[in-house]
Amino acid sequence: MLRRFALALALLPLIILPHPALAGQVRVAVAANLLEPAQAIAAAFRAETGNTLELGVGSTGQLYVQITHGAPYDVFLSADATHPAMAEAAGLAVPGSRLTYGIGRLVLYSKIPGLVDDKGAVLTRGGFAKLAIADPETAPYGRAAVQTLKKLKAYDRIRSSLVQGASMTQTFHFVETGAADLGFVALSQVIKRPGGSRWLVPAADHTPLVQQAVLMKVGAGNPAAKAFLVYLKSRRARAILADYGYQAP
Repeated sequence: MLRRFALALALLPLIILPHPALAGQVRVAVAANLLEPAQAIAAAFRAETGNTLELGVGSTGQLYVQITHGAPYDVFLSADATHPAMAEAAGLAVPGSRLTYGIGRLVLYSKIPGLVDDKGAVLTRGGFAKLAIADPETAPYGRAAVQTLKKLKAYDRIRSSLVQGASMTQTFHFVETGAADLGFVALSQVIKRPGGSRWLVPAADHTPLVQQAVLMKVGAGNPAAKAFLVYLKSRRARAILADYGYQAP
């Protein structure tokens, strides 16, 4: 009887604790505006499920080109709804797996206190040398920036002052290092940074930044990838996204 009890105690940890070999890995293509919240979500997802996320970061357009050339991502977290739909139409993504995980916001930001006013009038008033935006050909936030400038009738006048980042990461770097006096960045990139000056661009000034996720065909057989898409809709993931300024879908 004592031998049976000892055997039961020895087996108990194997029943309660997940075995490391059972943990999965998910390769995720992450739009650059989402990097910080994606890292926070990855940490929470691992803590709760044991599964890990391997993040590949770039502009949405860059990531899509990588995917079309065979990059083995399980999940695509885009900065728009267009590219996940394109992936689905091209047979690269699992039909019906698309979901909107958040709606982003655009911010005009400068490290220089007082340079950016709360109405964005600096764009028409001037007083700066370089304005950073993400490449509008590959980055949805870059397109939103151009739309905003055109709505303000400022685009043609300051076009020669624009410096383009290959992604939102590089665009933000331009502003942070002083290579540009100000720039259009994602709210998620500055919401936790004090100081400087900023203008939260009205959502009506550009096409809504509806951001979608989609399960790639590569990840169709990966249970951890499917679990991650479900997790994106969880209360914890939604709270992290809200903490970085993303609006709920």
